[in-house]
Amino acid sequence: MNRTASIKDVANQAGVAVGTVSNVLNYPDRVSERTKERVLKAIDDLGFVRNDAARQLRAGHSRTIGLIVLDVGNPFFTSVVRAAEDAAALQGSAVLLGDSGHNESRESNYIDLFQEQRVQGLLISPVGDVTARLNVLRERGVPTVLVDRLADDAMFSSVSVDDDEGGYLAARHLLDIGRRRLAFVGGPLSIHQVADRLRGAQRAVKEESDATLEVLDSEGQSVLAGRGIGNRLVERPAKNLPDGIFCANDLLALGVMQSLTMMHTLRIPEDIALIGYDDIDFSVSAVVPLSSIRQPTEAIGRTAIELLTEELESQQVRHRAVVFTPELVVRQSTAGAEASL
Repeated sequence: MNRTASIKDVANQAGVAVGTVSNVLNYPDRVSERTKERVLKAIDDLGFVRNDAARQLRAGHSRTIGLIVLDVGNPFFTSVVRAAEDAAALQGSAVLLGDSGHNESRESNYIDLFQEQRVQGLLISPVGDVTARLNVLRERGVPTVLVDRLADDAMFSSVSVDDDEGGYLAARHLLDIGRRRLAFVGGPLSIHQVADRLRGAQRAVKEESDATLEVLDSEGQSVLAGRGIGNRLVERPAKNLPDGIFCANDLLALGVMQSLTMMHTLRIPEDIALIGYDDIDFSVSAVVPLSSIRQPTEAIGRTAIELLTEELESQQVRHRAVVFTPELVVRQSTAGAEASL
């Protein structure tokens, strides 16, 4: 097996100094066209591949960006990640993905790992309060942008959606179609996004004197957790059932829908109107197309990269908080056959 060609081999082949080869690779404008052509031919002849990892480690950083999300199994985060990867690729960077799984210990481990990998910056959808950890990163020259969370500290940029308004839109829609016994499905409430959506729903319900809102704390944010809530609901007597349900995300809503429809005892939306949050692709193809609150996932991913780039390139960083407005999408689960897809 032939050994891998080194930069010294390229220099010998081209009849130039090692420093000249380095300049061709890193600062081509410093080298004459004739010399550059000779070096590039030597690189091609020898099949030389630059050791980018070593070069980046010597420089103290890499062309990678760390991204930590709460749940990569949630299509919402999958879409955000894909958009961030596309935006980063246009700038010649790559995204390293970490899934905290709503676990603070895993989140902390990923922060340490990405720091060891000398990422040029970090994007994070935090589980809890990581301000102290992120301050340390910033002091070490690693800027951070919060994703899907409004920054409480003005020292960080962030990109998020107004979840309070989203919760309000969802509950207000249920109220506007005549539902008065509402239920909110979501949890744990320690997740900022879940708490904000609940607060918005409570704000809408307070506008109607005859409306109530029951909180059904789910064990997670998955379809399985939603099915668990749905299974408990179908065991109730009809007089104790909600007539409108707002789920903190679409996965929960799809799980609730599965339970209600499989039991064949409750109809959607005739008996219970159901709305989710995120407007993932599966919402349209559900057995009853699901109404939802749409978040601009692609814009969130792109904007996160843009904010991080601003911090990397600016000498005097002006931290920005970008907040998108969510959108109500009405389908059959709340509007029956008259809803449009």
